[in-house]
Amino acid sequence: MAAQTDTFLGTGRRKTAVARVRLQEGSGKIAINGRNQDDFFAHENFSRSALLPLQTAEVAGKFDINVRVDGGGNSGQAGAVAHGIARALLKFDPELRTVLKQAGHLTRDPRMKERKKAGQPGARKKFQFSKR
Repeated sequence: MAAQTDTFLGTGRRKTAVARVRLQEGSGKIAINGRNQDDFFAHENFSRSALLPLQTAEVAGKFDINVRVDGGGNSGQAGAVAHGIARALLKFDPELRTVLKQAGHLTRDPRMKERKKAGQPGARKKFQFSKR
């Protein structure tokens, strides 16, 4: 029989980035890949957007958060962390669903890089056309 746990897990994805989030009630320490959030993200906008679900749910500072994130770049990783935190908060308190859903934190952003097509240099760009 499984014991009641106070750890809540969430997986977030954005572009090619994947974030695995562990939420535990605590003092508000946040570690991303073993580093402080301000050290991990190059710009404060990424750090702010990654922690936006905590502010939306008004639980900032109540949880210790441990995140493993890989793949993608800064923006994708920040979005993946935010998505993972929102999903973990949902497991903590299902009543937060309406608040998080209205703010758009539970929606997986489907935009991905379009694949390169054969016979052209990129996804949409064509080789230069010469009529004569």
